[in-house]
Amino acid sequence: MAGRLLKVSSLATAVFASSGFYLYNRQLDLNDLSFIRFGRAAATTAAISYDYLTAFKHVEYGTEEYWVLKSKVHRRSAERLRDLCCANRGTFIKVGQHLGALDYLLPEEYTSTLKVLHSRAPQSSMEEIQQVIREDLGKELSELFVSFEEKPQGAASLAQVHKAVLHDGRTVAVKVQHPKVQRQSSKDIMVMEVPMIHWDLSTKRILTMEFADGGQVNDREYMKKHGINVNKISEDLGKMYSEMIFVHGFVHCDPHPGNVLVRKCPQSKKTEIVLLDHGLYQVLQPDFRLDYCRLWQALIEGDMSGVECYSRRLGAGDLYPLFACVLTARSWTAVNAGISSVPVTHSEDLEIRTNAALYLPQISDLLNRVPRQMLLLLKTNDLLRGIETILQTRASSSSFINMSRSCISAIARHKRSKAQSKRRRLQITLAESFSLWRLGMYELFLWLKGSVLGLWLTALLGFLH
Repeated sequence: MAGRLLKVSSLATAVFASSGFYLYNRQLDLNDLSFIRFGRAAATTAAISYDYLTAFKHVEYGTEEYWVLKSKVHRRSAERLRDLCCANRGTFIKVGQHLGALDYLLPEEYTSTLKVLHSRAPQSSMEEIQQVIREDLGKELSELFVSFEEKPQGAASLAQVHKAVLHDGRTVAVKVQHPKVQRQSSKDIMVMEVPMIHWDLSTKRILTMEFADGGQVNDREYMKKHGINVNKISEDLGKMYSEMIFVHGFVHCDPHPGNVLVRKCPQSKKTEIVLLDHGLYQVLQPDFRLDYCRLWQALIEGDMSGVECYSRRLGAGDLYPLFACVLTARSWTAVNAGISSVPVTHSEDLEIRTNAALYLPQISDLLNRVPRQMLLLLKTNDLLRGIETILQTRASSSSFINMSRSCISAIARHKRSKAQSKRRRLQITLAESFSLWRLGMYELFLWLKGSVLGLWLTALLGFLH
C-alpha cells in the first residue's frame, strides 16, 4: 500500500516539477528560477516519499490504528502538495486545481485539501493590483471606479478577480493578472457572448467584464437554497460539453468548479450554467473528432471491436483496454458490458482507486502515445467526472444518452457533407432520425423503469413469476 501511495505522490510532484520549467518572468528573481522551483518540488517529493515509507513500519495493516494513521499521512502529504502549489504558483496551481477535482480517483484528504486552489489560490496584494492598474490604465482606482472591493471574488493561477462599480453605476468584474505572470503570447481574441467586456478598461494584464453572479457547480447547498435541480444541472453540463466536442469540434478545457457557475436567471427564472475563464480552448481536427466520436459510440454500446479499432486509430495501440478505462473512468468489466448499461457502483470506484497506482508506468506510456489534443480532452473528462461525483450523479445513464445523441448528430452531419445526391442526404437524415427515436424510446424505458409505476410492475411480475 505504501508503495502505491508513494507512486501517486511521486507522479503528482513530478508533474509539478516538469511544469515549472515552462515558467519564467521578464523581471526574474531567484524565486522564479527553474532550478529553485524544481528543487522545491524535489524536496516535497522526498518529504512525502519518506513519510509514506516510514509511517507504517510499526503499525499492523488493517487495524483501526492503521486506517487513522493512513488518513493523517494522506492529509499532511496533500498539505505539502498544496504548499508547493502556493509557493511555485502559475502552472503548479493549474495542476493542483486538476488534482483537486479528481474526487472519483484520489483519496478525500487530497481532493478536499487541494480544492482550495479552485477559487482561493495565492493572492496578490492590493498594492500590487493598484500598481498593475496604474501602469496599464494610467489612472488611479478612484478615477476609474466608484468602489473596488479589496477582497477578491476569487484568485486563480494567473490572475484574480475583484468586484467593482463603474461611475455609471454598472457592476463589473475586474480580472487583474498577477504582477509576475509572464506576458501572454500574442493571439487573436475571439469576442464571445457572456460576459460583455469593457475594452476601455482592459489591457493585456487587466480584463474588466460584466459581473456574473452564481454559485460554484459543486456547491449543493447553494443549489438547494436557490431551488436548482442538481440532476438537471449535471444533465445540462453533459449536453453542453457533448455538443461542444462531438458536434462543433471545440472544447473549453478548464471546467474545474471555480470556472463553472450555476444560477437562476433574474429575468426568465430559468436555471443557467455560466462558463468562466475562456483562456484554454482546443479546436479538434475533423478526423480526430470523428474517430473520437465513433470511439464513444462503441464504448456506450459495448462494441469491443469498435473500441479496439478507434482506440488504435487515436494512437493507443495495444494499450487500448487501458485507454478505454482511463477515458471513461470505468472498470474493464463495465467497458465490456457497455458503460451505458452498467451503473457506476461504489465497489467499482473503489477498484479503480485501488488499482490506479499499479498502472502508472503504462498510463505514462499511453499519454506519450496519444495525440496532444487527447491530453486536454482527458483533463476535461476528469474534471467533468469529478463534478458528477460531487453532485452524486455519476450513476445516472442520462449523460451517456446525451453523448450518444451528439455522436449520432455529428456523424450524420459529416456523412451529409460528403453525400453526392439529395437522395443520399435524405437517407442519412432518416437514419439519423430513426437512431435518435430509438434512443428516445430507450430513455423513456429507463424513466418508466425508475418510476413508481415501473417499480410496481417489476414487483408484480416478480411475484407472478
